[in-house]
Amino acid sequence: MHSRREFLAFAAAGLATGVLAPAAFGRADAGAGLKAIAFDAFPILDPRPVFVLAEQLFPGKGAELSNAWRTRQFEYQWLRALSGQYADFWRATEDSLVFAAELLKLDLTPGKRDRLMHAYLELKAWPDVPVALRALKDGGMRLGFLSNATPQILDAGIGNAGLGGMFEQVLSTDRIKTYKPDPRAYQMAVDAFGLRKEEILFVAFAGWDAAGAKSFGYPVFWANRLNLPAEKLGAAVDGVGQGLDELVGFVASRR
Repeated sequence: MHSRREFLAFAAAGLATGVLAPAAFGRADAGAGLKAIAFDAFPILDPRPVFVLAEQLFPGKGAELSNAWRTRQFEYQWLRALSGQYADFWRATEDSLVFAAELLKLDLTPGKRDRLMHAYLELKAWPDVPVALRALKDGGMRLGFLSNATPQILDAGIGNAGLGGMFEQVLSTDRIKTYKPDPRAYQMAVDAFGLRKEEILFVAFAGWDAAGAKSFGYPVFWANRLNLPAEKLGAAVDGVGQGLDELVGFVASRR
């Protein structure tokens, strides 16, 4: 099949450039029998323009604001889920932005707040995404999102990136009013694809999400685009790379 040959050729190119390091992976058979891939939003959608905008709006303070914002963003999600006071990703993100600005004593006007929040609706794909997704799909993999982001953010990103029709499932944990790493959140892809968890590869952007998915029972590939150290949460991923070229190679090596 022509598409199958393209998939293997793409994967071989990744292997030839040394993107697969066997020592970085878990069991030798990890990933065998994969039928679907569930992606977190940010291995696909590039969030960097949000933080570039933060620097433009607050010169010399953008990086500090972004770091405080991102940290509190996830803390607010988890704290709300644990306390039974759920609010969706958009609300948690806006609240954490307001907190971060107050923490740093920055004048976050309504206009600046709206511009920073709206940037989440303008996200596009990382450069390696379209070719990699096409190779995976043509190679027979079923693709989906499994994200804490709202459906609005996910749908906007798919449209901005020109990825319409690429994903069989677009799953937001907002549907069940919780957040990853709640096991109920990871269960959504099992139910939607109608597959065993061992047949679904989860692709994480954050180290904590990689660990959470692995603890749930998924084989996991960590798209470590920010080159961060692994979280110390007692769950080693099966594959790791800085982008989706490495993911294609990882999948091909285990089929």
